[in-house]
Amino acid sequence: MSKDFDIIIVGGGLAGASLACALGGSELRVAVIEAAPFGAPAQPTGDDRTVALNYGSRRIFAALGLWERIAALGACPIERIHISDRGRFGFTRLDAASMGVEALGYVVETRVLGEALQQALQAHKNIRLIAPARLQQLAITEESVTVTLNAESGAGPLTARLVVGADGVHSAVRAAAGITAQTTDYAQTAIVTAVTPSLPHGFTAYERFTPSGPLALLPKTNNRMAVVWSAHSSDASGLMAMSDAEFLQGLQARFGNRLGHLTQLGKRQAHPLALTHAAEHVRPRLALVGNAAHTVHPVAGQGFNLGLRDVAALAELLVKTARAGGDIGAPSVLNEFSAWRQPDDRAVMRFTHGLVGIFSNEFTPLALSRGLGLVLVDLAPPLKRALLRRTMGLSGRLPRLARGLSI
Repeated sequence: MSKDFDIIIVGGGLAGASLACALGGSELRVAVIEAAPFGAPAQPTGDDRTVALNYGSRRIFAALGLWERIAALGACPIERIHISDRGRFGFTRLDAASMGVEALGYVVETRVLGEALQQALQAHKNIRLIAPARLQQLAITEESVTVTLNAESGAGPLTARLVVGADGVHSAVRAAAGITAQTTDYAQTAIVTAVTPSLPHGFTAYERFTPSGPLALLPKTNNRMAVVWSAHSSDASGLMAMSDAEFLQGLQARFGNRLGHLTQLGKRQAHPLALTHAAEHVRPRLALVGNAAHTVHPVAGQGFNLGLRDVAALAELLVKTARAGGDIGAPSVLNEFSAWRQPDDRAVMRFTHGLVGIFSNEFTPLALSRGLGLVLVDLAPPLKRALLRRTMGLSGRLPRLARGLSI
């Protein structure tokens, strides 16, 4: 089998697989390296976590020809969002009808996305999947990049014109290239699970801000709700050790009775939260996308959507360059990608980081001001529309895929 490629994508999770799919059918020869067997529980697309896809991400998957499959496997629309500050007055209500769309976003299990992406990858003859395999060494020259994998992978050194790190917050590609990352620890841990309310969720997502962090309940199929409870990290082990009945009782007290009685607690997972930003997103013959480039707080569900826009922008530039006979790993191409993505990247980081800071502060004047702010947004259509465009992934310069167009 060939060991020479145009692009090597390290990381076959949601971001890496999406990038490969976006390049599928092109003239570019693509290798995807993944540490876990595809479809295995340890593989990033194989667990039972959920992703909140915003409207822009739905457009991207639709343009890739994947949305019908994702929707058929299970995607629950978010028609309304209710934002409140626990124990304080004021709230904001957002709805799809005000934007002229059927849904503001969709809640999809990662295994559903994984299955749809893997089926698409296997249908493209220009993509080779190599798993399980781990990056052992990375060598970059002016003309090419060489990737050495662990011996157990059975694959010898691979060469390409470009390597893309899509291998998560602890990126091996980033480390091998010596790229540093700045990290801000939120001292919060997200407890992720699911519950069933006694009342219909009505396709409404709830975001409640509390002193220990935001609490989100997102609608799923079969009247289930995904739960993302951001708690002080010092309290996380206690929450994980609780019995199901104790945890449900605590969740009910924190969320309230808007959805009736919460029952049928799912498996709990704990994920420490931090803001991470790589010092460089590109170098000659190297690019970082998704969590390898940046991670943000899960408030407002922006993380994966931000990474998917990275993928859409990079794929567009690579295909455009290849069609023109250019060098896809050249500094000019990768610097254009970095310059394109920086404004969106910084805007989302400021937005999510600011929300956490403002709503975690119990200073009384600030608490009163944010309550007034929620009321103001709820009553002012221009402010509400601007907020929706940001959360829906429709702000700034959009890649063709995010506009529903092919590349």
